[in-house]
Amino acid sequence: MSAPSFALSARNRLLSLIYSDHQPWLQGWLRRKVGCSARAADLSQDAFVRLLGVQALESLQEPRAFLTTTALRLLIDGERRRKLEQLYLAELALAHEDLASTGPQVMHEALVLLESVFALLEGLAEKPRRAFLLNRLDGLTHAEIAEQLGVSTSMIKQYIAQVLLHFYQTLFVDEEQP
Repeated sequence: MSAPSFALSARNRLLSLIYSDHQPWLQGWLRRKVGCSARAADLSQDAFVRLLGVQALESLQEPRAFLTTTALRLLIDGERRRKLEQLYLAELALAHEDLASTGPQVMHEALVLLESVFALLEGLAEKPRRAFLLNRLDGLTHAEIAEQLGVSTSMIKQYIAQVLLHFYQTLFVDEEQP
């Protein structure tokens, strides 16, 4: 047996052990948190998918703590996504109220604009996007965001500046270039 296949085999055994030891607990914990078995199962599986991405799995001292933190972050991301969807639906409802005075071209342009905003946000790295959304949607301070993301407040300022620069370059600079 070669060394790489042995290492892969050992990794698979470790993943299997962590899954069998912690998956029922994590799913139960999430079920109590969210009140829905199906959503808890989805979040649990998503947390384990994130665990698959851990390179040095054997150095993970507390798998339960990692899974808990990951699941909480998935919950927060889901809630943020839900808020964004609600804002989108509210804007859509307002647009629907003005439907009588608004032609199809204006509605199409509004939808294209909203889709562009979603595309701008999706094009960002995770931490800058999360920092920006926590600041703009949730109204958190830089210090609160830094605590949540586990980085310094100066890094949060850099993240938000990076997002704003990304928006500016995408919307204005790229447009000006031939």
